[in-house]
Amino acid sequence: MSLMEKNKVYIETYGCQMNLADTEIVLGILQNYGYGITKDLNNADVVLLNTCSIRENAEQRIYGRLGNIKTLKRTNPNLVIGILGCMAERLRKDLIDDKKIVDVVVGPDEYRRLPELIDTAFGGDKGIGVRLSKTETYDDIIPYREDGLMAWLSVMRGCDKFCTFCVVPFTRGRERSRSLQSIVEEIKQLSRRGFKEVTLLGQNVNSYLDGQNDFADLLAACAEVDRSIRMRFTTSHPQDLSDKLLYTIAAYPNLCNYIHLPVQSGSNRILKLMNRTYTIEHYLNLIDKARKIIPGVSFSTDIIAGFPTETYEDHLMTLDIMREVKYDGAYMFKYSPRERTKAFEMGDDVSDEVKTKRLQEIIEVQQKVSFEINQKLIGKEEIILIEGFSRKSDQFLSGRTDTNKVVIIPVDDNLKPGDYSKVKINKATHATLFGEFVEKITPDKKLALTA
Repeated sequence: MSLMEKNKVYIETYGCQMNLADTEIVLGILQNYGYGITKDLNNADVVLLNTCSIRENAEQRIYGRLGNIKTLKRTNPNLVIGILGCMAERLRKDLIDDKKIVDVVVGPDEYRRLPELIDTAFGGDKGIGVRLSKTETYDDIIPYREDGLMAWLSVMRGCDKFCTFCVVPFTRGRERSRSLQSIVEEIKQLSRRGFKEVTLLGQNVNSYLDGQNDFADLLAACAEVDRSIRMRFTTSHPQDLSDKLLYTIAAYPNLCNYIHLPVQSGSNRILKLMNRTYTIEHYLNLIDKARKIIPGVSFSTDIIAGFPTETYEDHLMTLDIMREVKYDGAYMFKYSPRERTKAFEMGDDVSDEVKTKRLQEIIEVQQKVSFEINQKLIGKEEIILIEGFSRKSDQFLSGRTDTNKVVIIPVDDNLKPGDYSKVKINKATHATLFGEFVEKITPDKKLALTA
């Protein structure tokens, strides 16, 4: 089929926010090449799945989805099916040679070649591009974004930490950062389009470096673009959480008082096996320092249950650290062995039954802690950014505090998505706050209230 007829691409995204940002880059590249974008799978000439390899069940979901999609080839033999992202690099032989389902396999550093590789597939051959790059940042690519309030913006790619459980250095390569100026320019574009919240993304975002500019410098420059845009970032590594970064967050009211700081385990022995390069004592010192520098700061974390050789005593240390830090939220997972990682060679010696039990205990502790934290907010006033109707009813609006808590309030004629509103909290669960409208807040007034 000729591109003069404007082929249509359909894309599904799996995994983390980095993959969402990559999908926007891919769509930007394909649109520049003349592709149309469709949300109807049955109307597509090219179907792409942007994948994740962090956990085994994520890959199994993709294989299941491929099984569904390949049936479309019976009615449309020219359909091109492609796998993008981390899974593409890791399992290219299985996807291309063994399963024979996929026509195009493109890793996260070769998206510029995607139009060429799709053309190759239309010609009857397989399109494969999975080389990792030490320099690719897609700095000059304008991502395709639909209008909205929130944007995800990649500021760096890859990771140099080599945590023993993580495939990212092997699937996304080594660390490299975009230029500060290109990121600032992208935020200016988002400001002109009316976006109200931007999340800066990186596998280890606070190791960002552009010449003499570190991540604190980047955050400050982004915050100054438009004081009505909230700025968030993820993910942080405790080793690189500097005093300068904490003071920068404290200095700018539109830098959210929220830090995602993965601890992974409460046991120093397990942290050493994970190659996390910090101790629990160092981690707790960071938490204490951040709370002194940034009043009202909230924390979320990542926790892995059942890492190789984890004992019940190690597990209890994790529960202890959760109770001590009192995280506002946590992403909690069972350990999943990944080939090519150091942990894979350690053996998966904690049974799935034990992992499941420990994970459930971790979840229960976190829910209790979150509930207790949220109960203390009842009767207090918070400022939220209105995001739209709640998921359950168009009689209620949903918004978010700068500490990343979801707040539900009744619909009010004074409010629309993108507005800041002061609300009074009158009820809370472990996951959600409920409140009532107090007054609408202009950006200038918001700054005065939260400074």
